[in-house]
Amino acid sequence: MIAEVAAHTQSMLASVFLAGADPLSHVVPHELSHDKASFWHYVYNHMFMLVLAALLLVIFVPIAARKKSLVPTGFRNFLESILQYIRNEVARPVLGKDTDTFIPFLWTLFILILTANLLGMLPITAVSQWALNDPALHLGGTATGNIGITAGLAICAFLLFHLSGIKRLGGGGYAKHLLLGHGPIWLAPLFIPIEIIGALVKPFALAIRLFANMTGGHIVLAVLMGFAVTGVRMAFDDGAYGMLGVTAAAALGAVAINLLELFVAFLQAYIFTFLTALFLGAAIHPEH
Repeated sequence: MIAEVAAHTQSMLASVFLAGADPLSHVVPHELSHDKASFWHYVYNHMFMLVLAALLLVIFVPIAARKKSLVPTGFRNFLESILQYIRNEVARPVLGKDTDTFIPFLWTLFILILTANLLGMLPITAVSQWALNDPALHLGGTATGNIGITAGLAICAFLLFHLSGIKRLGGGGYAKHLLLGHGPIWLAPLFIPIEIIGALVKPFALAIRLFANMTGGHIVLAVLMGFAVTGVRMAFDDGAYGMLGVTAAAALGAVAINLLELFVAFLQAYIFTFLTALFLGAAIHPEH
């Protein structure tokens, strides 16, 4: 039994070392199975993590909502504070009387992105590789570090604020507002190309901002962990005990980056939600 645990641990450390040698392995998509005849070959780790985030919200948010009390505590207090802030400080200033109409979408967007960001910080891949003794298994990962997923979220937001604008102003009214605004008709040849480009840049900016920020931090963290593991290997395999100083410095740097990533997880969920609310307010309130 002890020999099996030691073998598993050695396998896990080897996989961590290899990941440090190739930091991109932490952020690129991986199939859950290499067997092309298996269903799981077509399911990627980022897809799995996004579904996991959604399932956790479906399970735990209703439980927190049922625990009503005069003074909320625990997870309900944390959740209620966030939702109140999103409604009163993010949505209401730009949506006004339409806040309650669109706040469920903004709440869902924020909580889903935040949960996916936080799950991406957990060492699910390393633990699953050790537990299942499969160094090739990549079960964890940051779903929002996948451009396909962030683009999907951005497209949902893009459709919402344009369809809402059409519903509010009518097709012709919204087209005039979108393409010309309140400018004179003779400036249409200048305004129309600019406004079309601006409309397309909005979802692009949403998708790239979230993807790039979540990917960059994990690459830096993987590089630092690679330095730490390399220092340990050189110290014990080659007798270069001075490399333990490199390991200590890299480990401290990794802790600092982890704390920064925790802040970024909240910040990027907030920015995505804030910009979506801002674009939505511009679509349905052209007078502002």
